[in-house]
Amino acid sequence: MTAQKKHRSGFVNIIGNPNVGKSTLMNALVGEKLSIVTAKAQTTRHRIMGIVNGDDFQIVYSDTPGILKPNYRLQKSMMDFVETAIGDADIILYVTDVVEKSDKNIEYIDKLKRLACPVIVVINKIDISDQSHVMQLMEYWKEQLPDAVIFPASAKERFNLENIFDTIVNNLPEAPAWYDKDVFTDKNLRFFASEIIREKIFLNYSQEIPYSCEVSIEEFKEGAERYEISAVIYVMRDSQKGILIGKGGSSLKKTGTEARIDMEDFFQKKVYLNLFVKVDPDWRESKKELRRFGYEY
Repeated sequence: MTAQKKHRSGFVNIIGNPNVGKSTLMNALVGEKLSIVTAKAQTTRHRIMGIVNGDDFQIVYSDTPGILKPNYRLQKSMMDFVETAIGDADIILYVTDVVEKSDKNIEYIDKLKRLACPVIVVINKIDISDQSHVMQLMEYWKEQLPDAVIFPASAKERFNLENIFDTIVNNLPEAPAWYDKDVFTDKNLRFFASEIIREKIFLNYSQEIPYSCEVSIEEFKEGAERYEISAVIYVMRDSQKGILIGKGGSSLKKTGTEARIDMEDFFQKKVYLNLFVKVDPDWRESKKELRRFGYEY
C-alpha cells in the first residue's frame, strides 16, 4: 500500500526594490492578475496574497511594496507591510533584476542573511540582458547570500518559473492548508475594483498625480446582471483634481472606461462604474484616513 504524501503549506513572501517585477512575478506564479503592474515605482501599496493549491500543497504568496526610505506616513505603512512579510515568511522570494544597482537598500540583504527560513533569489528581466552579465549577477548574489537558491528568470516571458515553483514546493513546511482550497486571494472584490482604478491612474497620469491619489469604493452592489460600483478618487490639491478630471471631464471618462473594461474582464460580469473626485489634503499623513484605506490597523 502506497503511503499518502504529507501535505505542505506555507507563506512565500515576495520582497525587493521598486520596479524589479515583483507583481509581475506573483501574477505569473499565481496565474491571476492580482497585483497591478505599471512601469512606475510604488505601484504596489498593500500586501496582497495570491494562493495556489494542489492536492498535497498550498502556497500563499504575498506581494509587497517596493523597499524605500519613507518620506511620509503612507510610505511608512507600506514598509511596515514589508517588515511583517519578512517576519512571518516560511520562504522569502527576493526579487532583483539585471538593471538595478545590486547594493540598493543593502540593509535588507543583511536582514535576509539572518533569517532561518529558506531564501530564493530571483534575478528577473534576463530577457533584456546577456548571458555574461547574468552570470556576473549570479556570482554576486551567491557571494551575498551563500545559502540562497538563485534563479535567473523572466516573469514577463515566464522563463524558469517552473523551476522556481518546484523549489518553492520542495521547501514548504509540512502543514495543513491555511485557507480553503477554493480560495485564491485574501482580498475582496471591492479591493480589486479600487486597485484597477488606481492602476489606470498610474498609466494615464504623470508626475506627482498617481502618488497623490487614493481610491475608495463607496458602493458595490452585486446584481444578477451587473455590478454597480461608485468610487471616490481622493487627491491632495484642487489643481490635481482639475488635472484628474480633464477638460470637460475627458480624462476622468477615459480612466473610468479603461477601468470598467478591466473590471468586466476580472469579475466576468457587466459593470456600471461611477467615478467622483474629492480633495483631502492630509490623507497620506492621517492615521485615521490611512486606516480607512486599509494601510493601518
